[in-house]
Amino acid sequence: MAVESAGLIALGAGLAVGLSAIAAGLAEKEIGAAALGVIVEKEEMFGKALIFTVIPETLVIFGLVVAILILNLAQ
Repeated sequence: MAVESAGLIALGAGLAVGLSAIAAGLAEKEIGAAALGVIVEKEEMFGKALIFTVIPETLVIFGLVVAILILNLAQ
């Protein structure tokens, strides 16, 4: 494998993790603000708000899995 292709593979893996983390952060910002507003109004909604706040973190896990698959395909 050429050095150039190894660098592009590493770049692709880094983009997979980085862009998914940015997307999760943007989603977390909106959902977190809404969840906090709901919790202030109705404290019994804390559990549902917590679940909705955690859901965007799965995007980062998917990005990490894709990055690992990209790196394994390169070998």
